[in-house]
Amino acid sequence: MSFDLQPSLSNELIRIEPLKETDFEKLYAVANDPLLWEQHPNPDRYKKEVFAVYFKGAMESGGAFIVYDKASGEVVGSSRFYDYNESEKTVLIGYTFVGRPFWGKGYNPAMKNLMIAHALKFVDSILFHVGALNVRSQKAMGKLGAVKISEELVEYYGEGKKLNFIYEIRS
Repeated sequence: MSFDLQPSLSNELIRIEPLKETDFEKLYAVANDPLLWEQHPNPDRYKKEVFAVYFKGAMESGGAFIVYDKASGEVVGSSRFYDYNESEKTVLIGYTFVGRPFWGKGYNPAMKNLMIAHALKFVDSILFHVGALNVRSQKAMGKLGAVKISEELVEYYGEGKKLNFIYEIRS
């Protein structure tokens, strides 16, 4: 069985679907909020031309998702699998954002836990790049049981290198 990087996943709270080119406007409607990105290594991602680069990278990754609230059908945000290494049995989860109306209501852990459970069927280690100044995401990693294992400059698609903390969850 091979690792499907874009499965449809769901639980009682959310529905995760493969990202499509036609999702740009509805996803940008959520991302167009400067407060989402204030702690992020690229705080300008709320700008349409900067978000377009993010979206292009998402489409090219082959592992990107759009996430919906199961009850209302509203777009919650996005995440993706990337840099899958079959021989080392690793994959990264990241480029995640959740719209502010969904903050603190369990949507981020619901999304990540679905993705983690799926990935652990195929890999031994899941890595996460978290911006060095992104305290919100660092706290979220701890709540998921991820452990900080290193710090490194990470090349963001079309956005240059940024200092990141590397977190890991092992099977």
